[in-house]
Amino acid sequence: MKLFVCYSLCFCFLLSSCGRFSNQEHQTHVSGTRLVSIAKQYSEIIYALGAQQDLVAVDVSSTYPAALKQLPTVGYHRALSAEALLAAKPDIILHDNNIGPEHVVKQLKDLQIPMKVFTKHGETIAGTDSLIREMGTYFHKEQAADSLVRQLDQDMALALEQARQYKDTVKVLVIHFGQASNVYLVMTQKSTAAKMIGWAGGRITVSDQKGMKQLSPEAIAAADPDVILLTDFGYDKLGSLDKIKELPGVAKTRAAISNRIYRVEEHDMVYLGPRTGKNVLALQKLIHEKSAQ
Repeated sequence: MKLFVCYSLCFCFLLSSCGRFSNQEHQTHVSGTRLVSIAKQYSEIIYALGAQQDLVAVDVSSTYPAALKQLPTVGYHRALSAEALLAAKPDIILHDNNIGPEHVVKQLKDLQIPMKVFTKHGETIAGTDSLIREMGTYFHKEQAADSLVRQLDQDMALALEQARQYKDTVKVLVIHFGQASNVYLVMTQKSTAAKMIGWAGGRITVSDQKGMKQLSPEAIAAADPDVILLTDFGYDKLGSLDKIKELPGVAKTRAAISNRIYRVEEHDMVYLGPRTGKNVLALQKLIHEKSAQ
């Protein structure tokens, strides 16, 4: 029965789509066109531009701003649900070429649902400026884009100027999901978080070829960071600083002894966007302040 409903939904969607759109890229957004965003960076920029009126669904990693959580979700960007996507009745899907599984992507292409990928500008502030401007043009929000870029550049200039005053580089460890199976998932020198912490005047010492790496409690203790940043999911699950300080490997670090363990939002640490300058300024306060506890 469930399979029949799914096939019926696909067939109805295909009929409703025929003749309206080709699978060619749209150059600019047409008001009233139903959008699905499968990229958290895109989703935040859409809201920052004030272009969210036609956004009807997002992937589960699109969590900022909070209003995104009120929209239907179509699954994790690498584990999309074809049924959820089709239920959203998208006229166009926005994604950053990091979507899957492959059979779902093929199904969407077979149904000739138009997809839009913005230019890959790289993980830099200049690239983020370019992406914001490109999306501003697409959504006819050029003035809003210019304003966002100016603010981002001003915030970053202030953050970099302030970072010069710190003589000692603070060692920072970013734990993504707390502890599971006696290992921790941490962010490495290859991560976006490492760039942001570097701009703030800190340093991630964990190295790897990927942006995240599993570390044992013994490796956490050996790293002995001055500051630990724990993303919201892990921090909220543990519930309190005292419980976090008791974790194996964490307990004897300088960060735990000096109460310099802080909660950060995951979405603030994993991509660059309009608020990155403000997020770097906030990180500066966290990693350079002395514990008042």
